[in-house]
Amino acid sequence: MIENQKIRPESVIGPLGEPLTLEDLPKPNTRRWVVRRKAEVVAAVNGGLLTIDEVCERYGLTLEEFASWQRAVDRSGMQGLRVTRIQHYRDLYERQHKY
Repeated sequence: MIENQKIRPESVIGPLGEPLTLEDLPKPNTRRWVVRRKAEVVAAVNGGLLTIDEVCERYGLTLEEFASWQRAVDRSGMQGLRVTRIQHYRDLYERQHKY
């Protein structure tokens, strides 16, 4: 009997346009999350390399934390992931969608 298996790509396009594989992702014990690493994880999920559940388990993230990264990338690109700019981009987004 053939089992239904999800077909995953071997690589996806990373945030800087480069091929991104599972080996290229941040290590599971990563504690310092710079913009590039967050963007790579978001790109991996968006491209089907990993599921959200796998990312949360692998990196010890909450669903809310990962979802905030995804929203930031969707709204403002990689720059939206900068901790110092999060509030600025959030305010800008809310003002744009208010009117």
